[in-house]
Amino acid sequence: MDRCKDREEGVPPSKTTLCGEDESQTKAQRNQPGSPPSSVSLKSDASNDRYIHFKVQPLSAAERVDQESSEVPSGQSAQQNKTHLDSIFMILEDKIITFVKNELKKIQRDLGADDLECLKSQCKDEEVLLGKDEEQSKNIREAFVTITLDFLKRMKQKDLVEHLQRRASTRNLQWHQHKFKSAVKKKFQCVFEGIAKAGNPTLLNQIYTELHITEGGTAEVNDEHEVRQIETASRKPDSLEAIIRHEDIFKASPGRNEPIRTVLTKGVAGIGKTVLTRKYSLDWAEDKANQDIQFIFPFTFRELNVLKEEKFSLVELVHHFFTETKEAGICSFKDFQVLFIFDGLDECRLPLDFHKTTILTDPRKSTSVDVLLINLIRGKLLPSARLWITTRPAAANQIPPGCVDMVTEVRGFTDPQKEEYFRKRFRAKEHISIIISHIKKARSLHIMCHIPVFCWITATVLEDVLETREGGQLPKM
Repeated sequence: MDRCKDREEGVPPSKTTLCGEDESQTKAQRNQPGSPPSSVSLKSDASNDRYIHFKVQPLSAAERVDQESSEVPSGQSAQQNKTHLDSIFMILEDKIITFVKNELKKIQRDLGADDLECLKSQCKDEEVLLGKDEEQSKNIREAFVTITLDFLKRMKQKDLVEHLQRRASTRNLQWHQHKFKSAVKKKFQCVFEGIAKAGNPTLLNQIYTELHITEGGTAEVNDEHEVRQIETASRKPDSLEAIIRHEDIFKASPGRNEPIRTVLTKGVAGIGKTVLTRKYSLDWAEDKANQDIQFIFPFTFRELNVLKEEKFSLVELVHHFFTETKEAGICSFKDFQVLFIFDGLDECRLPLDFHKTTILTDPRKSTSVDVLLINLIRGKLLPSARLWITTRPAAANQIPPGCVDMVTEVRGFTDPQKEEYFRKRFRAKEHISIIISHIKKARSLHIMCHIPVFCWITATVLEDVLETREGGQLPKM
């Protein structure tokens, strides 16, 4: 009873389950044969332990690990942890040594190779890096090159340091150029024929047909109606004019020694000027042509019109439209061969006043977009850059003739090119000969199909007629 009294007064009992009984005594009495069952009060702690069972929540993984660790003697646990850590670091050491050896072999190979071999090596490395962790892999490689440079400096290998720094700079440029090309490819690999951003997109390479492009002419205005211009152009003998393939638009003709900086390409509406510039850009992005150019920046005058009231430097303007160049930290283009494409001069709403505009030579100085364009076209700003401007004939005189090195004209499709377009365009091959024959019988339609957009309209309408009209009869012309 004294113990019960002590418990009520707050004195903690030593392992007591019933008032006045030790735990050992209680168990002994229970195990004696013939002993009557204990009569336990529901108010006692023992009764609570015996009859009330609370649901135990399962332990988390971390709690189980802690519990297991607590069950292992401290000395044994410490020894196990040390052994485990030693094992991890042995594996880590092997992996780091393998990585270092592989990376040093790559660096040694690059340092000992000429420029062409180095380029091939870098392309292979880029293919390996393509994937979810490409940026992380690139960062790891750059960090290792930095460490290598530090060790070479300590070894006083000055020539190797400079050589490796040049290689690293080239590799970094090519990496960002690869990302930039990927963005250009994504932007231009599909086209919407006829109506921009409407209908189903088509792969440009699947439907692109070489256009009839001629060299020569002037930037003067032609007052003749565009349809008349098409008919006149269709009757010109091809032998009298120099024919240019789209990928050779900046190649000088035989006998011409001066390099071509600015090309002005004319053509009536729908003749294929925009698709032409996109094909040129896509071929470059896919490494098919013009790889002497490091960057191509395709602009449209529609885009530039929106910035009429804004101020930019040339570098800021490029960063605004092509964020990849900003991410690459490119703040000067004088060391690169770049091409600026300005499509749709006839849609320009900027005040291109070549007589009153002040001279600007600093690509980092901010000014209005029209001043940037004028100085770029004049050759005062970034004179090493190439420029390609497309326009309808009526707006060609906005550019002074002295600022243009070569004028070209897109004349659409020749007769063989029309047939080639229809062969690429039609899904049902049995319709091709029927449609080509039908177009040749209608002189006006045949002339208008010099314009690619008319070919698209004709193909769309006639294909629908053949598929939906009973008997597949084409309309009489």
